[in-house]
Order: sequence, then structure tokens, then C-alpha cells
Amino acid sequence: MVAFLLCAVGAVTSAFASSTGILGAMIPLAAPLMMQRSIGTTGLVTALSLSATLVDTAPFSTVGALAVANASESERTHVYRGLLAWGGMMVVLSPIVTWLVFVLPSR
Repeated sequence: MVAFLLCAVGAVTSAFASSTGILGAMIPLAAPLMMQRSIGTTGLVTALSLSATLVDTAPFSTVGALAVANASESERTHVYRGLLAWGGMMVVLSPIVTWLVFVLPSR
């Protein structure tokens, strides 16, 4: 359950901040969990990485903000709403899917 919570926190935080910075903070937080050998290191790091980077196109992150800023004036609202919906779905779905696919099988 701790691995899932780490993925969820990483996804939510990364929607508003740098994914590289989030990974730099989340992987050391996961180190005690990985040292217990109850969860595979590769699976947990992969799940954390994907959870943090799949939300990079949210309009509040750097990539999403650049996409909205570079959209034409007539499409800006559409692009913003589309990226907001995508980012919201990824914040919810990426921790669940990555935890199920990468963490649970490595137990």
C-alpha cells in the first residue's frame, strides 16, 4: 500500500512541479521500502517514474503550459481543457495502473 501511495503522491505533485525533481525526492523516500526486499526495486522505480511523468502534459506543468501558450488564440481554451482532462485522468489512473502492472507482480 505504501508503494501505491508513493506513486499517487508522485503523480499529484508532478502535475504541478518538475518530474525530475519529484523523482529525485520520491526515490529516496522509497529506498527503505526497497531495502526490505518485499517489493522489487525495478518495479517500484518504474512505477514511480511512470506515475510522475505521465502527468507532464497537465496545463500546470512546464510542458502543458508551453503547449497552451503556443496554441492559437482560437484554440487555447480547447487545448487547455483537453490537457486538463488528460492530466486529471493520468493523476488518477497512472498510480493505479503502474502499481498493478509493476509493483504487485514483483512482490
